[in-house]
Amino acid sequence: MSLPFYVHPGVAGTSVGATVTLDGDEARHAVVVKRTQVGERIALTDGAGTTVTGTVAEVTRSSLTVRVEETAYAEGEHPRVVVVQAIPKGDRGELAVEMLTEVGVNVIVPWAASRSVAVWKGERRAKSLAKWRSAARESAKQARRPWFPEVGEMATTDDVARLLRDASVPVVLHEAASGPLADIPVPGQAEIVIVVGPEGGISDDELAVFAAAGAEPVRLGSSVLRSSTAGVAATAALLARTRWR
Repeated sequence: MSLPFYVHPGVAGTSVGATVTLDGDEARHAVVVKRTQVGERIALTDGAGTTVTGTVAEVTRSSLTVRVEETAYAEGEHPRVVVVQAIPKGDRGELAVEMLTEVGVNVIVPWAASRSVAVWKGERRAKSLAKWRSAARESAKQARRPWFPEVGEMATTDDVARLLRDASVPVVLHEAASGPLADIPVPGQAEIVIVVGPEGGISDDELAVFAAAGAEPVRLGSSVLRSSTAGVAATAALLARTRWR
């Protein structure tokens, strides 16, 4: 059974035998919700590669102290995957973020596509971005990821074109494309950028901008996937040929 997994930003450089105190919301969740007791073993990660495991030595109402027994550092996995996710309506954005995090995406970029139904402006932009980042963090904990994904600032179409131009494997998903995703070669050290359109599809103008950046559209298969699931399917298809082999 996997150990309980919590986030502690200061575990990098911690040595075996040292004690680490967890406080704040993470500690309250461990103590109040999970009812963690002295003598239990838990894992702490900084979300930037370092994970320590140890035994709980002390518990208060708002903190717990762990005596470190093991430390580990995981190198970032390759290929590196960036998914540009057009902002979907409702809570499907958080659903997409959760699933993308579970399959191992490195960076998630919300994109204000011309046909996006949902619009992030003003206070809503800040709140929506915070929800995406919270979803990524919680999903990374659930998946026991030592590296948490970055959720970037909302991107414009020109921002997305720059990401595609710099990628070694630029991917734009489109149901009407003639070429399949399966035909794209993926080197092991590649920087993959996958663009997922909104419910209404990527516009012709946006496709032209992406083509000028060197990214022609490709299709996943005969089915038309939802905006919130297409990026997950594409990532899984590419990682099955590289990282997951």
